[in-house]
Amino acid sequence: MFKKIEVRTTRREELIDVTKQIREIVQQSGIKNGMLVLFVPHTTAAVTINENADPTVPSDIINSLKKISPILPEFRHMEGNSDAHVKSSLVGCSQEIIIENGQLVLGTWQGIFFCEFDGPRHRKLYVKVCEC
Repeated sequence: MFKKIEVRTTRREELIDVTKQIREIVQQSGIKNGMLVLFVPHTTAAVTINENADPTVPSDIINSLKKISPILPEFRHMEGNSDAHVKSSLVGCSQEIIIENGQLVLGTWQGIFFCEFDGPRHRKLYVKVCEC
């Protein structure tokens, strides 16, 4: 099964919890045991797995990434979003998750986040569910 999730971001940098949407796709697939692949086809966005129980975690991640890759005057990329490209490379554009008994194998506090680093924008998140 292959699906595309449309993500509309509202800020320059934000993490959006998409766990519920991903769980619904897995349920719709009917696959009981397999793999889920998530892919972000953008160079200034990413996807990650992290805690989704405490709403301060996403802002802590963004604040840490801002320190790792701030907007610097020596960046040469003409669009002025080099920091977003670096953040996307650091976090990564894909994730794989095991599906067991029709459920995502995630830790108790884990959720799936779409990461925006150059918004607001209309984005895509591709989801592939494979039986194995």
